Amino acid sequence: MRVIFMGTPDFSVPALQAIAAVHDVVAIYSQPPRPAGRGQAERPGPVHQAALALGLPVFHPKSLKSAEAQAEFAAHQADVAVVVAYGLILPKAILDAPKHGCVNIHASLLPRWRGAAPIHRAIMAGDAETGVCIMQMEAGLDTGPVLLRERLAIGAGDTTGDLHDRLSDLGAKMIVQALGALGSWVPEVQPEEGVTYAHKIDKAEARVDWSLPAEQVDRLIRGLSPFPGAWCMAGAERLKLLRSGLAEGAGEPGQVLPGAGLRIACGLGAVEIVMAQREGKKPAQTADLLRGFALPARLD
Repeated sequence: MRVIFMGTPDFSVPALQAIAAVHDVVAIYSQPPRPAGRGQAERPGPVHQAALALGLPVFHPKSLKSAEAQAEFAAHQADVAVVVAYGLILPKAILDAPKHGCVNIHASLLPRWRGAAPIHRAIMAGDAETGVCIMQMEAGLDTGPVLLRERLAIGAGDTTGDLHDRLSDLGAKMIVQALGALGSWVPEVQPEEGVTYAHKIDKAEARVDWSLPAEQVDRLIRGLSPFPGAWCMAGAERLKLLRSGLAEGAGEPGQVLPGAGLRIACGLGAVEIVMAQREGKKPAQTADLLRGFALPARLD
């Protein structure tokens, strides 16, 4: 089939590569290059870079609302457009242009966690499972009928980074399966019950409140890892917390508990910090982090 692929971040790359191995990808739509690094030189995003490696044409309009952008999109005469974390709202003219419309790879079990941050929110809420839905897109936010879904368990130590990679690979496998039988799937209309929204992560959420129960603190740390990263203050230094688990122990919230490792008392129970990052340094396992680092008696 003639496929338009629309995506920007790392999450989208495996799907692009899987589709390009089977179908004729006639155009890539991705966000424009952004300033990055110390020199702030413009750098293409991951999908853009992958498209260049595959020798595929890349388009990055700032908007798809103009008649010119919509005419250019329609001129590709695509059978379908595949959308994976693209970053722009698709007007109806875009949704309707391909023969089979636009399908989306969404990293949740819809209708749970519609929206921008479904992986983060699933971990932060303590969900036991997540998954991928291949959805026929319509004008609403992730409201379209589901063509294909698969479930994936969330492990006790999983971070958003861990799930991101597994869900990305699962989505790549599923989209090839979905495209192979496009037109023959019986769409599953999303129920009205069970709708939740995965709102974009606000940086204000990232500071750890040690007065919360340990389960909630642990989920926050894992859910915000690696980005934006839950954090606390260790004296005058900001410490980013990247991996954690539940631990035995009790004390005043924020108290560094005695013994091996790095255990912190919470409002109820305690968490053990498995990996963290000091300011200006690389992420490190706790044993390496603590070498030469004088921790205060309490983290704030």
